[in-house]
Amino acid sequence: MAENLLEVQGLSCGYGDAVVLTDVSFNLGLGRSLALLGRNGTGKTTLIDTLVGVTRRHAGRVMLAGREIQGLPVYARAAAGVGWVPQERNIFKSLTVDENLSAVARPGAWDAKRVYDLFPRLAERKKNLGTQLSGGEQQMLAFGRALVLNPRLLLLDEPLEGLAPIIIEELLRAIRRVARDEGLSSIVVEQHPHMVLGVTDDCIVLDRGGIAYRADSADLLDDPAPLDQWLGVSAQ
Repeated sequence: MAENLLEVQGLSCGYGDAVVLTDVSFNLGLGRSLALLGRNGTGKTTLIDTLVGVTRRHAGRVMLAGREIQGLPVYARAAAGVGWVPQERNIFKSLTVDENLSAVARPGAWDAKRVYDLFPRLAERKKNLGTQLSGGEQQMLAFGRALVLNPRLLLLDEPLEGLAPIIIEELLRAIRRVARDEGLSSIVVEQHPHMVLGVTDDCIVLDRGGIAYRADSADLLDDPAPLDQWLGVSAQ
C-alpha cells in the first residue's frame, strides 16, 4: 500500500462562521491522483482552498508528508510543497510567459524547458504577455507555474472549465503525464466525471457537507451507476 503523502483528519471548514464541510477525512498516497467530484455548491473548491490555506478551518488536521500544515500561512504551505492551480488562474498578466515561469520557479525536476515540452503552445508564445494569451493558454501557464514550484502535491481546481475541446484534450494529456506517468500526487476538481476518471487513480464525491462516496476511478468507469446516484450523471 502506498505511503500517504496527504492525510486529512476530521476537517471542518468554511468561510467566516459559515461551515461548508464537516468532519472530512481522507488520505492520498504518495504518487496517487484523486478526482474530487460533486454537484455545484457541495464544497469542492472549499476543500481545495482549505488545503491551500485561504479559508477558515474550524476543526481537524491536515498532514503533508507527516507534518501538520493546517496552521501554516499560504506561502509556508507552498514552501512545504503544495502547488495550486486556482479557478481564477492568477497569472501575472503584465509579465511574459517566460517571466511568469521564472518569477516563481524553485529548484527541482520541473523548469521552464519542461513546461514548454508539456505545452508547446506556450513555447510558441513565451514572449507574449499574459494579457495576450487565450483562456486556454492562460490555464496552461497557470498549470506550468504550479509545476515549476516543484511541489509534492498538485491541486487543480476545475482546470477544464469553459475551455474548447481541443484545449481540454491537451490539458488532460498533461494531467495524465504529470499525475499518472510521473507520479506527482494530485487532486483534480471537476464537475464532469468522464473527463477526469481516466487520468486519476481514486475518486471522492462530496455531498451534503461531507464525503458521500469513495471508489477507484477505474471501477467507476466500468460501472458508472453510483455517479448517477450522487451526481445525476454517468461516466460516459
